[in-house]
Amino acid sequence: MINMDFITGLPKSRRPHDSIWVIVDRMTKSAHFLPVKTTNTAEDYAKLYVQEIMRLHGVPISIISDRGAQFTAQFWKSFQKDMGSKVNLSTTFHPQIDGQVERTIQTLEDMLRACVIDFKGNWDGHLPLVEFSYNNNYHSSIQMAPYEALYGRRCRSPIGWFEVGEAGLIGPDLVHQAMEKVKVIQERLKTAQSCQKSYTDIMRRALEFEVDDWVYLKVSPMKGVMRFGKNGKLSPRYIGPYRISKWIGNVAYELELPQELTTVHPVFYISMLKKCICDPSLILPTESIRIKDNLSYEEVSVQILDRQVCRLRTKDVASVNVLWRNQFVEEATWEAE
Repeated sequence: MINMDFITGLPKSRRPHDSIWVIVDRMTKSAHFLPVKTTNTAEDYAKLYVQEIMRLHGVPISIISDRGAQFTAQFWKSFQKDMGSKVNLSTTFHPQIDGQVERTIQTLEDMLRACVIDFKGNWDGHLPLVEFSYNNNYHSSIQMAPYEALYGRRCRSPIGWFEVGEAGLIGPDLVHQAMEKVKVIQERLKTAQSCQKSYTDIMRRALEFEVDDWVYLKVSPMKGVMRFGKNGKLSPRYIGPYRISKWIGNVAYELELPQELTTVHPVFYISMLKKCICDPSLILPTESIRIKDNLSYEEVSVQILDRQVCRLRTKDVASVNVLWRNQFVEEATWEAE
């Protein structure tokens, strides 16, 4: 069972590659880092998959990935179906589904960031050495190196990190040791997963609503993205309240939305809802905040609250703390003269 995802936005190399395809085995934690291009098609990824993954490890039982265009393409789904692998796509609000590959990506980015000056634009040529270093080092979840879990021992390194002897086990002894190692890895993974779950449970809230309850709906304003008819950071955090009309699964609810939100899908995850404990008739308006077309508004300085001078080596910079006021916001800001 494997996870896969992409690192995009990298500087183009000489070949030219601008992305890395990260593929991780969920049990042994062994990973492959394959340089790719964002212009590659699903057919290109299928060929690379056969060359680098199936050639070494065979056909996996299942593949977990996000809903990128490469993995939702009909060609990719048909290809994996013919190979006998089940494709599982991650869903929103469930980062634990592909958390393994996300954590591997963080480690890989740290390794590349530490060596980017030495690579001098040829990072894809050094990627095999980065992959070897990752797989040949200790992993806290399985308490051994991924190569040790995959091959039974660490691989020999040219710089002498450790001594590795020739494997002397053959026949039934080798099979027995492999089976025992798999059991040890599974127990260690359960411990690691339980530890990670305890960290996550601290931030989780036990929420539950009933049909006909009134709830506020959370909106997430993003720069340059229109959500629920709002644009910019001045968008309200919650709108509503709206009545819950149907219970969908364990963590989703369907709301009765007003006419101006008919283009929005009415089913929402539970973390986007906040219970209304006051009078539901006091509805927060959904009209846009009265600002200009360029998302600016006029402010009037009320008074100077404080004044200070920052002394630098060659000059002095004077700053004043000004209280600005408009009909919506009142705040104090520091400005340099």
